[in-house]
Amino acid sequence: MNKVNRCKWCEIDPLYIKYHDTEWGVPVHNDQKIFEFLLLETFQAGLSWITILKKRESFRIAFDNFDYKKIASYSEEKMKKLKSDSNIIRNLLKIKAAKTNAIAFIEVQKEFGTFSKYLWNYIDNKPIQNHFKRINEIPANTPLSDEISKDLKKRGFKFVGSTIIYAHMQAMGMVNDHTIDCFRYNELQ
Repeated sequence: MNKVNRCKWCEIDPLYIKYHDTEWGVPVHNDQKIFEFLLLETFQAGLSWITILKKRESFRIAFDNFDYKKIASYSEEKMKKLKSDSNIIRNLLKIKAAKTNAIAFIEVQKEFGTFSKYLWNYIDNKPIQNHFKRINEIPANTPLSDEISKDLKKRGFKFVGSTIIYAHMQAMGMVNDHTIDCFRYNELQ
């Protein structure tokens, strides 16, 4: 029986493996999905990604299927309800950031047509193909993630530091950071 080679970071949990094999690094142009990843990355700050993946469906329920238009208009009552929801990360600053980011997300859409166009313009709509042999070669951030982070902060986004933005770029396939021995590396070229 042949073992499938994967990036080493995902081999510890079936949920991680599924995410790695089906989502991570796949180019995403759908604004709803891009916002989902952005919201999840916001809550991931300071935590492990597996923690967020395990709570992903709870986040989906709590945040109205990641509908940024609804999130942008959340009332104080809804924010308090989220703060008391033990199924998600109950960090008030991150909960407030979800609403702030939804509002800013809509403003970017107004300017660029879609949030996808805004982000993908940074790389001329072509994913960056990295060639890392080992996971310890993969950077936590890059000059490009620094640039995007800085611009998002100017536009009013919260919890969008360069490391979070680089993770977001990886999640939505702006960069292919699968290691070269991973079966997904060639599939996403």
